[in-house]
Amino acid sequence: MNARDEVLARVRSALTSPGTHHLRTDGPPRTTRGIPVPDERSAVLDLFAERVADYRAVVERFPARGLPAAIAAALEQHGARSAVVPEGFEQDWLAEVDSGKALVPQAQATESQVLDGIDAVVSTATVGIATTGTIVLDHSAGQGPRALTLVPDLHICVVRADQVVPDVPEAVSRLRSSIDAGRALTWVSGPSATSDIELDRVEGVHGPRTLHVILVDD
Repeated sequence: MNARDEVLARVRSALTSPGTHHLRTDGPPRTTRGIPVPDERSAVLDLFAERVADYRAVVERFPARGLPAAIAAALEQHGARSAVVPEGFEQDWLAEVDSGKALVPQAQATESQVLDGIDAVVSTATVGIATTGTIVLDHSAGQGPRALTLVPDLHICVVRADQVVPDVPEAVSRLRSSIDAGRALTWVSGPSATSDIELDRVEGVHGPRTLHVILVDD
């Protein structure tokens, strides 16, 4: 057996034994530098909002009772005439959306060519990470399949305060059940953006050109 065969054999063996891995203990120690302690919830939320905004996303904070108006205002602000709504999204949250706007159910917008003609998607999230300004979707209820949040030009994402964690390790811990269930995870840090060799920034190439985050404070 050569080295290649040995490596592949070990990989195959590992794949047939799910859940037998152990936490690494030889990595660098975790640091809490710049991270608010977990009980400082307001500081964690402030940091999350600041870091999300650093990525050129729009961030607004509202109490739960103001959420329907916030979603309606966000669609109006960006001139969205239509929005796709994932299965499991709270219909009451859309109560104040102008009746002239087309709210397209997920079942009617599963093909890319259909999504390409829709202005926005409105979704929930699974986890928000304060230190990196990242939002994670596991595409469960209220979030839809990956294409739903990657094709429309505007993504309005509702993140609850209790979903925001200080750092990546805690986020991964929160995502354990999603990982064990084999769900796809989408990590969103601002609107889609890329740069060419001359560092000219282009937005909207691999996903939404605009990310609008509504942080629900209570």
